[in-house]
Amino acid sequence: MKVGVLALQGDVREHLFALNECEVNAIPVRRAAEIASIDALVIPGGESTTIAHLAQTFDIFDPIQERIQNGMPTYGSCAGMILLADRVLDATQGQKTFGGLDITVRRNAFGRQVDSFELDLNMEGLHEMMRAVFIRAPWVEQVGSGVEILASVFPSENVSHAVAVRQGALLATSFHPELTSDNRIHRYFIEEVCKEISKFG
Repeated sequence: MKVGVLALQGDVREHLFALNECEVNAIPVRRAAEIASIDALVIPGGESTTIAHLAQTFDIFDPIQERIQNGMPTYGSCAGMILLADRVLDATQGQKTFGGLDITVRRNAFGRQVDSFELDLNMEGLHEMMRAVFIRAPWVEQVGSGVEILASVFPSENVSHAVAVRQGALLATSFHPELTSDNRIHRYFIEEVCKEISKFG
């Protein structure tokens, strides 16, 4: 199986390292031919508007969107979650996403860069708590009926927001597992989300 990491901006090397630790063939992708050659895609953290703009500049926005719509397994972390969301709150004017996840996300929901934080998080499918790194992170405000919430946080009393979700072949987290030495989310993506990869074109 060949997994591409969208290599336009953001934590590309860190995702490649984590995927290689999971013993899959991981490659950086930034051209249409490379997008066509992969079985699954990881969209890294970074700046969602910049990644979308560069994807259009490199003429790969439409090919990525089409492959996601056709069922290609895709994982997005932080900015990647925003780019997979069908709806974005606090979006910049004209902001585009690849879409596919029936969720509404709020950009920079936890605050600015100085408000970045870490916490121990309990996530469905993982047997033990994991350390989650949040940097200018989004959160999920609303999910559609087909979306499974895998992890939530409680930024204020009696209010929870999803920070990890899955809908079929799409997985997204608000946080950055690639910035820790814990590759269980990447392994979950490979072993669970991509396990029926033969069905996808």
